[in-house]
Amino acid sequence: MHFAVLGPLEVIAADGCSVRVPERKVRALLAGLLAHNGRVVPAERLIESLWGPEPPGKPLGALRAKVSQLRRALDEAEPGARELVVTRPTGFSIDGDTDVRRFQEAAGRARSSDDPGERAALLAEALEWWRGPAYADFDDLPGEPLVRGAADLLEEQRLAVLEDYAEVRLALGQDASLVGELAGLAAQHPLRERFHGLLMRALYRSERQAEALKVYQALRERMRDELGLDPGPELAALHQAILEQRPGLRRPPVPPAPAPGRLPEPLTGLVGRDEALAELVTLPGTARLVTLTGTAGVGKSRLALEAARRLAGDFPDGVYWVDLLAVASDVAEAIEAALGPRDNGGAGLPGERIASAFGSRRALLVLDNCEHVVEPVAKLAELLLRAGSGPRVVATSREPLGVAGEVVREVAPLDAAAAALLFSARAADAGRGPAVSAADAAAVEVICRRLDGIPLALELAAARVPALGVKALAERLDDRFPLLSAGRRAGPAHQRTLKAAIDWSWELLTEPERVVLRRLSVQIGGCTLGAAERVCAVPLPVPGGPPGDAAPATRAVLGPDIDPADVAGLLARLVDRSLVVRSEGRYRLLESVAIYALERLREAGEHDLVLRWYATYYTQLAECAESYQAGPARHRWIRRLDAETANLHGALEAAVRLGDTRLATRLTGSLGWYRAQAGRAWAGPSEAGPPHGGRPREAGGSDHPPQGGLHGVDERIAFGTGVAGEA
Repeated sequence: MHFAVLGPLEVIAADGCSVRVPERKVRALLAGLLAHNGRVVPAERLIESLWGPEPPGKPLGALRAKVSQLRRALDEAEPGARELVVTRPTGFSIDGDTDVRRFQEAAGRARSSDDPGERAALLAEALEWWRGPAYADFDDLPGEPLVRGAADLLEEQRLAVLEDYAEVRLALGQDASLVGELAGLAAQHPLRERFHGLLMRALYRSERQAEALKVYQALRERMRDELGLDPGPELAALHQAILEQRPGLRRPPVPPAPAPGRLPEPLTGLVGRDEALAELVTLPGTARLVTLTGTAGVGKSRLALEAARRLAGDFPDGVYWVDLLAVASDVAEAIEAALGPRDNGGAGLPGERIASAFGSRRALLVLDNCEHVVEPVAKLAELLLRAGSGPRVVATSREPLGVAGEVVREVAPLDAAAAALLFSARAADAGRGPAVSAADAAAVEVICRRLDGIPLALELAAARVPALGVKALAERLDDRFPLLSAGRRAGPAHQRTLKAAIDWSWELLTEPERVVLRRLSVQIGGCTLGAAERVCAVPLPVPGGPPGDAAPATRAVLGPDIDPADVAGLLARLVDRSLVVRSEGRYRLLESVAIYALERLREAGEHDLVLRWYATYYTQLAECAESYQAGPARHRWIRRLDAETANLHGALEAAVRLGDTRLATRLTGSLGWYRAQAGRAWAGPSEAGPPHGGRPREAGGSDHPPQGGLHGVDERIAFGTGVAGEA
């Protein structure tokens, strides 16, 4: 729970909702406790402040009643918050997170920093906590004596921070923009010498020497009239330095600012991203580096562009957009060329010059398409963020940058409603009028589901509607890559067709990552980590397993291969690269990625071999489950088989396709108890859908099992001993 007193009193629960504290005296009690910053407030002082010279008949009981009301209000908003109000032998205290603490902590960090840019950012952060005068709603109200001293002290601290902030901005060369601000502060505080001295320096550096001297003369006359004093020696010395035009008063040299940025103009509206956009525009306020990740064509760049457009007003020093798509390796030089900073003498490396140019400036840098240059982008981002606290960076990449302090947000595919809306809108644009009718709703649903809600795929498909119609398009998605190949003529090459978009991700993979991805494509409806380890690497012979389940000649045929122990790490890399989706302990591929990987599996000459590993694994799974049919573990195994329904069908199809009747018989025979005890229907190959070698089933279709793992059964037990009856 957060308490805000730098302005009107506010209480905010952990969920962000405002907490209503009823009754004036209860609010005054809360304010009085907060004003003492965790220290105990004697009961007598609370009573005197709340009731004045006419306390109630039983003042201590009345005070305890108010404390009880306060605790109840806090606890109703956030269970457990009543414990924040602590009863002590002599009185009461409250210990909570307050904006006063945040303000003072930021100001303290600023005082200990030697870097002007960092100091400016920290002081700005401190001042952002102020919403008005401290305890603004307690003038002439009960409890005002409790908060008056704290409010006066906080106001003095605020003015000191304002002075420090103006001074450090002068040191950064921001004199011209400060003149008006300092003139207003000097007018509000006509006897505060430091504001007048800062105003004199700002005027002098803006080549307004005569006005700077007049500020001193006016202050001296006012102080003599009201206080009978002259300005202090520091201000008198500044006045003399201005008269003599000493060199030390000149503007210090500062790194040049980047050239004004210009954001690309979006060509289409943003559909279905309201929640993601709302979160993204709030992140740069607290996070200095935000990376948007996601699969090919999901719309990372478009979301980042819209966020940058909305954030432009929050960054007075500019918003800069750099597309790194065509950059091979010299990231810093490419960014420097795109930003076009003015000449700074060529000092330092490009990355150092960029960091120096931004310094502490409140600017936003958007780095688009970073996935092929992740390491140099990460180094530059870290250098930029270490140089000052002002700049913020938003990056788009198919994997995180891996920099300390990075906030990663995955851009998810569109949900069903948003996907249908986008497809219909783009189809209407392509056909110069409405192209989708109510009769097409079912076909649109199939298209959006099978294209996984990926905006790029949906837009490419929508462009085919005028020529094919919606229903014919839905029927031809088995051959989606040729169908969606004649796409955009403009734009990046890897975003013109669906296959090119996935090609771009494939080319960035290492060979072991490619091996795991293409072999994972035979899994239907996702798989567990154990299944991936058994099917994506050359399987080892199962101790005690039936002969022929793991062919010893496999390694000789394939040559060096990945170790099963390496599969987990490779899968994690593929998840990071947005090519594999992990959900509730299972790994799956989006349908377009699965079809692409299956093609690569055939090109590698591994299709039938990996299909045999796949069929063997799920046959062994069924046989192991059979051995528990009479024990208490059968319920867990029924749930496990339920989760693998699609893969069990796929294994049977694979065995039939390979002509291995023995394996097919073993699989169907071991599932007899499952059909009988669990009442599950079991379809043969002809009923289970298209052959496994054709294409993966539709993502989200009826063949997909519920997501889930082993439900408490250790898979190593299931396959460590291998044969049914020995587990």
